[in-house]
Amino acid sequence: MLVLSRKEGERLVIGDNVIITINRIAGNRITLGIEAPRDVRIVRGELDRRENSAPELEKGSCASSAMSFDLDLTNVIERVAG
Repeated sequence: MLVLSRKEGERLVIGDNVIITINRIAGNRITLGIEAPRDVRIVRGELDRRENSAPELEKGSCASSAMSFDLDLTNVIERVAG
């Protein structure tokens, strides 16, 4: 696992066509912006685990290829440390 430190406004580039931007950091929460082609599946980890028993999420339901997520850093830190 690669572990990086980023500040607000900084970006990560994955491959040739995925860009993750740190939009906001507030306390133990972070807001990410993800730009990726429509055919790249982006799902929060807890939803991916449940997906085996739930109906498939509709692909391309977002009007654009950019998405934002609020993440609870407490869970991320626990997973990295654990």
